[in-house]
Amino acid sequence: MGSYVLRRVLMMIPVLIGTTFVIYAAVYALPGDPVQALAGPDHVVSPATAAAIREHYHLGDPLLVQYWHYVTGLAHGDFGIDLNDTQVSAVISASWPVTVKLALLTWVIEAVAGIALGCLAALRAGRAADLAVLGGSSLVLGVPYFITAYVAQIWLGVKLGWLPVSGIDDGWPLSYLVPALCLALLGVPEISRLTRASILENLGADFVDTATAKGLGRTRVLLRHVLRTSLVPVVSMLGTNLGYLLSGTILIEGIFNLPGLGYQVFQGVQQHDGPTVVGISTLLVLVFLLVNLVVDLLYGVLDPRIRLD
Repeated sequence: MGSYVLRRVLMMIPVLIGTTFVIYAAVYALPGDPVQALAGPDHVVSPATAAAIREHYHLGDPLLVQYWHYVTGLAHGDFGIDLNDTQVSAVISASWPVTVKLALLTWVIEAVAGIALGCLAALRAGRAADLAVLGGSSLVLGVPYFITAYVAQIWLGVKLGWLPVSGIDDGWPLSYLVPALCLALLGVPEISRLTRASILENLGADFVDTATAKGLGRTRVLLRHVLRTSLVPVVSMLGTNLGYLLSGTILIEGIFNLPGLGYQVFQGVQQHDGPTVVGISTLLVLVFLLVNLVVDLLYGVLDPRIRLD
């Protein structure tokens, strides 16, 4: 197990470097002048001021030189300074709790609803409940989630006034409930289908026949043997989904005016604020890799047949 963890950690290093370089190069290639974007469209920056800003942020250096300055600072825990002369780490600290709260609430909804619907469909395979789950999943996946978000915002917030649909003034979980429900519509259909397929596959396995032959009741066989083994691929998907959710949701945070990491990235791209975009993206990539590492380690806990050297 120790050697496996070490190998996975070492594999994360080139992935992290490669992804951050691609992100940095993409920001570097964005059209427009970051100095003018900082000043605004109605202001003229003097040549002396523009030159001083470019020298301070290394904007005149080649791509590889700029990236080297960034990586060197990152190795010392420095995510850089944005174009407003604010530490990117301070921006992350202020925005991170919003994205975490939204992601965790969405993830819980996905896990509970997805697994419950999948179990219901598997135990009622071929019946009305199974057909309803499969049909509902196809219907939900066919509607883009940002359309659902706009509809929910108009009806639940504006017309009916049941729940807050803008900002975080009402706190957690009220301010995050509608965005989380809209985001969960992406994961619940996939998780429910995967749970259903996995349970149906394991119901015909030899270990189920053995447990039944020993006199174990149907409920005990389902909970202790079938469900535990069936959750291995489900946990993998949930872990991946959590990584994506923690990576920020630019569109949903923009629609519901949530000042999270995704919103900061969106603002950074608009303002050509490379340090903010790259700094936050680097953190999100690292979180995604760590979440996937934890998911891999959970395989051996959920399924005794899996052994990691």
